[in-house]
Amino acid sequence: MTNYLEFEKPLAEIEGKAEELRAMARSNEEMDVEDEAKALDKKAADLLVDLYKSLTPWRKCQVARHPDRPHCKDYIEALFTEYTPLAGDRNFADDHAVMGGLARFNDQPVVVIGQEKGNDTKSRIERNFGMARPEGYRKAIRLMEMADKFGLPIITLVDTAGAYPGKGAEERGQSEAIARSTEKCLQVKVPLITAIIGEGGSGGAVAFATANRVLMLEHSVYSVISPEGCASILWKDAEKMREAAEALRLTAQNLKELGVCDRIIDEPLGGAHRDKDAAIDSVREAIAAALADLSNEAPEVILSNRRKKFLSMGSKGLAA
Repeated sequence: MTNYLEFEKPLAEIEGKAEELRAMARSNEEMDVEDEAKALDKKAADLLVDLYKSLTPWRKCQVARHPDRPHCKDYIEALFTEYTPLAGDRNFADDHAVMGGLARFNDQPVVVIGQEKGNDTKSRIERNFGMARPEGYRKAIRLMEMADKFGLPIITLVDTAGAYPGKGAEERGQSEAIARSTEKCLQVKVPLITAIIGEGGSGGAVAFATANRVLMLEHSVYSVISPEGCASILWKDAEKMREAAEALRLTAQNLKELGVCDRIIDEPLGGAHRDKDAAIDSVREAIAAALADLSNEAPEVILSNRRKKFLSMGSKGLAA
């Protein structure tokens, strides 16, 4: 069953009518509705193109959050072989919102780390909807240190609304853990490649995405705060999230212009959830290209260029 977004309701009606006609024909073999159903299919396809050719930032947020969008676990299962998960931060607990371990990407040994939201009620609760606690960031630090020690490239898959803001997380040093994870990203001397596959929310995303190459799926978003959170702070009204999404410049296209995103990865028409295999293959190709681009650089150059990249962000605006 297709989950339709709010702005896709007209599409849902057309595709629903086509399916109803075919269901009636299946129950009554004498009915011939294929021509009418095909006409509705054509109408739906044209409408899908219209809807997605110029999405607003808020609609892109909705697509990035789509429940059927492929998540970290899907990418790990499809892109990596010999994946060996590593658990725990060696301090407090294992955070199931963060997946990570040793694997092979195109037969090259790597370390992969990502945030997993879950795909049903049980797994979403277990994964805390992809919102990591301090132990999740400390697990990521441990894996990055291991990658640095053994000279393994790091690939991170970002998909989170932000770090978990609960009382226990704050008591265990959430802000410090995020800062340490971001710091570790700036210290490792191995290639660090990030793919933002859905939401890149707040410091929870930055802690994984301070990378040599930041890749973003076409309808993913990356921002310092969610549109709803921004609207609540600026206008005391979360319903102004559309205006906030415009102001935050959080789309892949905005961030490519600003130099935050290095490459935009095309998605299937209608979003990654409409053709998961095609979306995952596109991410595979983008990661492979980024790895090849960094493969011949010396460790000191990789580290220096990463630091320069982030230190130079915003310098054009300041100079103007």
